[in-house]
Amino acid sequence: MADWHLYMVRTAGNTLYTGVTTDVNRRFTEHCSGGPRCARSLRGRGPLELVFSQSVGNRSRALKLEWHVKRWPRRHKDELIAGERLLEL
Repeated sequence: MADWHLYMVRTAGNTLYTGVTTDVNRRFTEHCSGGPRCARSLRGRGPLELVFSQSVGNRSRALKLEWHVKRWPRRHKDELIAGERLLEL
């Protein structure tokens, strides 16, 4: 059973993209390539920077956390990246 991760990527325009994956390095490389496996919202927005990654357990929990984090205000996301906020349901 694969361990799932929640990750955040910062674009050149300082926007944040949140996603989940079982392999953060592979997924970040796909985003940076700008190819067909890249998230549409990240294409042409580089250079990209991986600013946060945390193991969150199974796929179900990862998707729930992703949904919650995507609805957070920007300052909460910045606090998470800085280690000032915990990632929890």
